[in-house]
Amino acid sequence: MVKGILLHDVGEQFDSYLLIKSSAKGIASNGKPFLTLMLQDQSGDIEAKLWDAKPNDETTYGPQTIVKVTGDIHHYRGRNQLKLRNIRPVEPTETMKPEDFLETAPLPKQEMSDIVTQYIFEMNNPNIQRITRYLLKKYGTEFFDYPAATKNHHEFVSGLAYHVVSMLKLAKSVAELYPSLDKDLLYAGVILHDLGKVKELSGPISTAYTVEGNLLGHISIMVTEISKAAEELEIDAEEVLILQHLILSHHGKAEWGSPKPPMIKEAEILHYIDNLDAKMNMMDRALERVKPGEYTERVFALDNRMFYKPAFHK
Repeated sequence: MVKGILLHDVGEQFDSYLLIKSSAKGIASNGKPFLTLMLQDQSGDIEAKLWDAKPNDETTYGPQTIVKVTGDIHHYRGRNQLKLRNIRPVEPTETMKPEDFLETAPLPKQEMSDIVTQYIFEMNNPNIQRITRYLLKKYGTEFFDYPAATKNHHEFVSGLAYHVVSMLKLAKSVAELYPSLDKDLLYAGVILHDLGKVKELSGPISTAYTVEGNLLGHISIMVTEISKAAEELEIDAEEVLILQHLILSHHGKAEWGSPKPPMIKEAEILHYIDNLDAKMNMMDRALERVKPGEYTERVFALDNRMFYKPAFHK
């Protein structure tokens, strides 16, 4: 079995197949064009530079292309890179598909579906339960396939559902500690808060923002979807407004992308557990790449900090 790209140490050689996750053209200081490639397999992704790129290389080495790569792992500006020795597209006889190279959530889809369904079943408020069930059924296929983002956190197949499942478990613990919280509202907020990403993002392979995603964003998309669901279900009650507020405020602050700050308890807690789960995922993924006694690469989304893995952590 071939060792994943992220399991290689600095100085080791890599010789196997990878999927191009993204490709961006640049101009070097000598005036010659180059490509910055983000290459991935099921272990994660790594950056590589294709120097002296030819005019047709931008097409040849575009996103979703499977390539045969030979190169060396080296360290550059605080992070590992793959220094290419050779790269070529796969031949027609080399039967592989992009799905073979995608990182996936650590839980099976069916298990995550069962967990989310159980939390909806436990809701007592019929308006909240019906709206949540309706929207999950409407976008269920995408919900259990899509990543939660293009980068930074849960950016893997089924990452959106895994993020929600983790948050539901956090929400349950917090609600047990603070019984004044409305569990139905909190659970619904968790399930629905990022559901708009199934329209904001393009899908699980070479994930990018859609036109709707760029122009509206998942928050605005979801507020509209809640309104449509309530109309379809003939629900005219305050719960609709409160659910919309949870969506609008879950990023916490305007500078973090929230049109409104949290103004009810459940909205405040939703923001905290969303932030907690996203940051834990980012730290865990960065620390998985280093050995005890080493520092991670700088994590841009966490104030560009490095994190240390204590030497006694085995």
